[in-house]
Amino acid sequence: MQEETARSAIDTFVSAFNASDDTYVTALLSQALTPDVVLWGPLGRSEGIEAVEQFVRDIRRHPAGAGTMVRCSAVDMPGEWARYQWVFTLPDGGPRLAGTDVVHLRRNLIDQVIVFAGEIGPSAA
Repeated sequence: MQEETARSAIDTFVSAFNASDDTYVTALLSQALTPDVVLWGPLGRSEGIEAVEQFVRDIRRHPAGAGTMVRCSAVDMPGEWARYQWVFTLPDGGPRLAGTDVVHLRRNLIDQVIVFAGEIGPSAA
């Protein structure tokens, strides 16, 4: 049951990267994250849904256009933390970014996200 809850929160978080319009990003993040969420990302630590929203919007505004973020693994939840792998692909099929996120849940919402970005490489055909 706990893994199902984690998977639902994670999939909602990931869907914010793929929202059809920026106006939906906040609503999706509000369904997945606590208001005081902490994001440990490539540029350091930030707090709050607004900070995570800015991170998501920055990725969505890639110069090559809005890419696609997908969860590409099962959600593994060995304890209080859940982890999953993801891949972000640009619309032209150019370089993609892959990595692993580790999230902590509180009251069925994500209250911490740790982003581990991996290598950038061409997408597989």
